[in-house]
Amino acid sequence: MSKKLRGVVKPSVWALALVLSIHLAAAQSPAANSGANPFHDDSVKRPLELGVLVQSGVGLTEDRNSFKFLMAGVHAGKVLTGNFLPGPLHGNFEYAVEAFPFWQSYTPKFQRAQCRAVPGSPDLSCTPLYTVGGTFSGVSITPIILRWNFTGSRRISPWIQGAGGVLWTNHKYPAFGGLPLSLANDGPNSDASVWNFTPQMGVGFHYFVRPRRSIDFSANAVHISSASLGDKNPGVNASVQFSIGYTWWK
Repeated sequence: MSKKLRGVVKPSVWALALVLSIHLAAAQSPAANSGANPFHDDSVKRPLELGVLVQSGVGLTEDRNSFKFLMAGVHAGKVLTGNFLPGPLHGNFEYAVEAFPFWQSYTPKFQRAQCRAVPGSPDLSCTPLYTVGGTFSGVSITPIILRWNFTGSRRISPWIQGAGGVLWTNHKYPAFGGLPLSLANDGPNSDASVWNFTPQMGVGFHYFVRPRRSIDFSANAVHISSASLGDKNPGVNASVQFSIGYTWWK
């Protein structure tokens, strides 16, 4: 297994073990084998969901394929419509939000300096080299999640979604600059921002383990960009992130 995949799989295995332990406890209930998908229950009208989840992933593009991500947080959603549309598209529309108070990105370390032009000379005046990159910590909030839930079977309901969020990090993310030193990369106006936006899209499914309880799985394509809030916008053009969670339906 490659180091990149190992970095994603290791935290995901712990998350999977946690969720499976919840599933095994839930399976002791006699109702566990009854289906319990609220989208198939006429007594449940436009349900509300509250859940916890862990998400992990990697950067995809050539200059970001050594980036890794790990986060943990909460999810809340409200189904806004009844089920409609014909055939395999039959389902409902949901609005949701997510918050990750624990968010980390693990990036390569490198050296850079702060440089200024020397008047009348092609040379640069630079500080000693210092190390940037490494682990970034932050908080991610996704206040807009638009999801289509397919009614699916008594056990499984797939879904697709589009979302947009905001990310704050404890240092300007991602780190920018480096050797060879230049004004463009290491000059006075060559930093990123602690604020980034996270447009994304994803697919997933709920697996209902007992009445109004589900284990949730998703795969998400996430873009990270400051929209030029900083001097530079290096961003992360593409990352793939997988999540696993547990949801209570009301």
